[in-house]
Amino acid sequence: MKEVPNLKYIKELAGDDKAFEQKFIDIVKLEFPEEKQEYINCYTGNKYLSTAEIVHKLKHKFNILGMHEGYRLAVTYEEELKLENTNLHTSFLRVLETIEAYIKDLKA
Repeated sequence: MKEVPNLKYIKELAGDDKAFEQKFIDIVKLEFPEEKQEYINCYTGNKYLSTAEIVHKLKHKFNILGMHEGYRLAVTYEEELKLENTNLHTSFLRVLETIEAYIKDLKA
């Protein structure tokens, strides 16, 4: 079964504060596409340490969006990138695309 992003963590964190919830969602919607593009730029430029750094940033958004398998993949991938091993790139990119599609029309 394919892992699906969700807002459970954000909703728990925000409680009844809908303004806080929306602000959190807005931040994710703003930052995620930029970080995804930064990942692609670093990866295609063979800058593996920089790629590992952006994977480190992105993995926290995976957790926030309930993508726990994606988070575990990112932890492993981050370490492998430090060794210039890119075998998990395709799997990682799939997670990024799943999240991107989910947040595109996301509202609280």
